[in-house]
Amino acid sequence: MSDAPTSLPEGQPAPPGPWADLPFFTDDYPRIAAALSAETRQILPPAPQRFAALAACPPEATRVVILGQDPYPTPGHAHGLAFSAEPHVRPLPRSLGNIYKEMQADLGGCPDNADLRFLAAQGVLLLNTALSVPAGEAGAHAKLGWSRLTQQVLERLSDRPRAFLLWGKPAQGFARYIAGDDHLIVMSPHPSPLSARRGFFGSRPFSSVNKWLRARGEGEIDWTGARSATEGAQR
Repeated sequence: MSDAPTSLPEGQPAPPGPWADLPFFTDDYPRIAAALSAETRQILPPAPQRFAALAACPPEATRVVILGQDPYPTPGHAHGLAFSAEPHVRPLPRSLGNIYKEMQADLGGCPDNADLRFLAAQGVLLLNTALSVPAGEAGAHAKLGWSRLTQQVLERLSDRPRAFLLWGKPAQGFARYIAGDDHLIVMSPHPSPLSARRGFFGSRPFSSVNKWLRARGEGEIDWTGARSATEGAQR
């Protein structure tokens, strides 16, 4: 196994502990970190949140992977988990609004704010194929080198059956790194306003995952946050 890099440019976050042995962090990340340090544009999410999704979901706890594209390019939105934003963000980011529309149609409910960290606590890895973006320039870091990390994360998570939701062509291009025949792999268009009506709406990904989990004897994901809210009220 690779050792995590010991020296990074000031201000660049260290690899998330549970994933730090991935070869990416010695072979690719030092170059990416240097490139980010040299950027004169505002980079999102803030550096301390860049690996938030991986830090929240160690490999052994991950049950479901939702793979998006890159962080929200609007300052104040991205906080390191794909499609998630801080609770106070209003209006909702448009992709998230479409996710909630599909969730409402699929399950009859949806969360009441933009924060999806409660899903990470249940083992849902909300990962983008690029972990940084210059403010206002969606896709500008798609070729920075983050794809090697995505590849290695999916290879690591192929060790036992998991559910993978691949939203959009960039995410679907990583399906080849998911090894084995026992996974649930659901591919659909991205929930962005440009593509949601081309097949994301009506794809019913949330009930599909829960049906698969039930068939395996595993607990369902509380996608809407209803159970979390009830448990919080009872404390």
